[in-house]
Amino acid sequence: MSHAMLILIIAVCALATFATRVLPFVALSRHAEHPLILHLGRYLPPAVMLILVLYALRHFRPLAEGSLNGGENGLPLLLASVTVAMLHLWRRNALLSIIGGTGLYMAMIQLGWFMPG
Repeated sequence: MSHAMLILIIAVCALATFATRVLPFVALSRHAEHPLILHLGRYLPPAVMLILVLYALRHFRPLAEGSLNGGENGLPLLLASVTVAMLHLWRRNALLSIIGGTGLYMAMIQLGWFMPG
């Protein structure tokens, strides 16, 4: 496959991705004050974040088998989650919170901290 064909494929994929992100805003711009749109805009982001938190912590079982058992990723998960909460309460910046928690978690996992060994 030639370089021109690869660039064309990447450009088409980028355009399709951009279009799918912009289309809802363009299509709903005339209905911005509709009560359903306002309701979704208010309650959907926290609901999605809650689902993501539950998904991220789905394997964390701190009291399994009758004792404190965090599993091999338990303590990094807990520390990263607390870091996200503290950063968000401190700065009220979702991007900072997500980057801070993810960075801490990945550093702990990649450097082998808290792993059984």
